[in-house]
Amino acid sequence: MGSETKGMLEIQKDKMTEIKFTKLFINGEFVDAVSRKTFETTEPRTGEVLASVAEGDKEDIDLAVKAAREAFDHGKWPRLPGSERGRIMRRLADLIDEHAEELAALESMDAGRLFTLGKIIDIPACSRNLRYFAGAADKIHGLTLKMSRELQGHTLKEPIGVVGHIIPWNFPSTMFFLKVSPALAAGCTMVVKPAEQAPLTALFYAHLAKQAGIPDGVLNVVNGFGSTAGAALASHMDVDKISFTGSTEVGRLVMEASAKSNLKPVTLEMGGKSPLIIFDDADVNVATELARMAVFYNKGEICVAGSRVFVQEGIYDEFVRVSLEKAKSWKVGDPFDPTVNQGPQVDKVQFDRVLSYVEHGKREGATLLTGGKPCGEKGFYIEPTIFADVKDDMIIAREEIFGPVMSLMKFKTVEEAIERANKTRYGLAAGIVTKDLNTANRVSRSVRAGTVWINCYFAFDADAPFGGYKMSGFGKDAGMAALDGYLNTKAVITPIFDSPWL
Repeated sequence: MGSETKGMLEIQKDKMTEIKFTKLFINGEFVDAVSRKTFETTEPRTGEVLASVAEGDKEDIDLAVKAAREAFDHGKWPRLPGSERGRIMRRLADLIDEHAEELAALESMDAGRLFTLGKIIDIPACSRNLRYFAGAADKIHGLTLKMSRELQGHTLKEPIGVVGHIIPWNFPSTMFFLKVSPALAAGCTMVVKPAEQAPLTALFYAHLAKQAGIPDGVLNVVNGFGSTAGAALASHMDVDKISFTGSTEVGRLVMEASAKSNLKPVTLEMGGKSPLIIFDDADVNVATELARMAVFYNKGEICVAGSRVFVQEGIYDEFVRVSLEKAKSWKVGDPFDPTVNQGPQVDKVQFDRVLSYVEHGKREGATLLTGGKPCGEKGFYIEPTIFADVKDDMIIAREEIFGPVMSLMKFKTVEEAIERANKTRYGLAAGIVTKDLNTANRVSRSVRAGTVWINCYFAFDADAPFGGYKMSGFGKDAGMAALDGYLNTKAVITPIFDSPWL
């Protein structure tokens, strides 16, 4: 790394030496936890403590829900014209744009996200998401019902109430606004429980929300652990809906807690083991680049990672050769370095988990072609890893690794590819690489996944509904389907003047 690059890194790091917000945000104020307890969030690029953050628990969740309930039942947010909610949301989006560099740096420090990508992709996507739903806030309406000769009616779309959002650590900003944006547009109030590994950007967004004019109690943020704060939110009798993104195992607990409390509806976006199916007619350079991004992007910490790469036998050997060449040029290092492709895993727990899966792969007989080891003198960095000769029943082919580990598998026919792609409990996403429209259409209709990308990957947009099949969950986190998830439908019936009802 040259002296000029090092100097730039130091400037970027110096900009974020001060962590501004570490408390809970309840009813428009930053407050200590009732217990006064705190926990440490670490910086994954160094492994050192980044900040001590207030640790919320059941009592704090109770206070936050009480504030959200008051804001919903008696506050102005649900009663504002949609156009006014939209105006305030657009103001929040403007504030995010104004602080994009600071937010991207904060996310790099707290979650190991690449600073450059955060600044030009992640943070701008958050403000775009807000503006998308801000535009929908004044277009929420029901239907006119003709019904019978004696009755007529209409439906009303009403905000569902107090919502609990439980967000993950891999894309803290993105997931925050995938959930908060449609809920705000619908007129809901909410409590956000960010992941304990990366809570800092959520607190910053709460600060900006108040600056934008979102009323007190509408948006509350309670840091804490899943087994305490998260469990209290999921089981709370005064929460009307839970939206959760995380592992399938924790999603089960959230759904169970919701059912055992007040039968609140849940939206669950959970794990994935997505197939990327590459056919003989694919351009190998294009296919290997898509595969590299599908697995190694964000250090593999992405629920839709195309970690099962199926390659048709005609181009398999060339695909392996080119993939190995590209893996060697994939640079792992400091997320503030603009020349780096991959930063550190989020924490020591995830770092050790990924390395344990590498050992599983070797023990079960998969061929380690490259990577599989830690790198760097400090921090939680792992080399991009490629296994060949992977069988469908191996642990690395069945379980979500959430790290930079690619499993290569050879196939012969379209039928075989479809069958093996569907041989998983998950169904979040899938990718297809082919020049044949018939093949693309056939496979996209046959693969059981909530999103299918053809000759692209990670092609997200605010307008495209995002959610899974099978044990990847249900409900949507983008598009108009997401907005509908925060609305109740009420039927209003009236008799016609000369009907027998009068």
